[in-house]
Amino acid sequence: MSRTTSRTLLLAMMAFSAAGAQKGKFTLTSPDVHAGQKIPNTHAFNGMGCTGTNTSPALEWSGAPANTKSFALTIYDPDAPTGSGWWHWVVYNIPAGTTKLAAGAGDPAKNLLPAGAKQGNTDFGAPGYGGPCPPPGDKPHHYHFTIYALDTDKIDIPANGTAAMVGFNLHAHTIAKAELTALYSR
Repeated sequence: MSRTTSRTLLLAMMAFSAAGAQKGKFTLTSPDVHAGQKIPNTHAFNGMGCTGTNTSPALEWSGAPANTKSFALTIYDPDAPTGSGWWHWVVYNIPAGTTKLAAGAGDPAKNLLPAGAKQGNTDFGAPGYGGPCPPPGDKPHHYHFTIYALDTDKIDIPANGTAAMVGFNLHAHTIAKAELTALYSR
């Protein structure tokens, strides 16, 4: 085999390998919230001095492992001045065939989540989405949107289960996760 043919074959194999690796990458995106950018006020909390509309953003994911049996989604702010951060949204038992959640799906009254999906209690004290609302003048907070691919169809959590209880159970079943981190301050 000539040197040119060997080089061409090697480059083709590298391109094929890179394309295959990219195809299988588990990713989380949003048409509403963008990594490293400020979360629009539409998705901020409405209360505690914040004036958003508290609408959960649309979220989409792709590239989950083939053996995924369900998904869970969390939004967490590690910068909240609580000593333990702040859980803004906890959703679990999302069916494996689901690849997106519509804007507003975090409002329990709208019934926009896929059948079987459950919302856990957040640090606002109730299930459902609670948008960003950091203290005024605080540095920008980081909001970690994380989708978890799980190896189980469902996790069993009591109706009053905390975000920590959901986290304990979903971490025991995580086979892959993807994250998008956005910012908010006021």
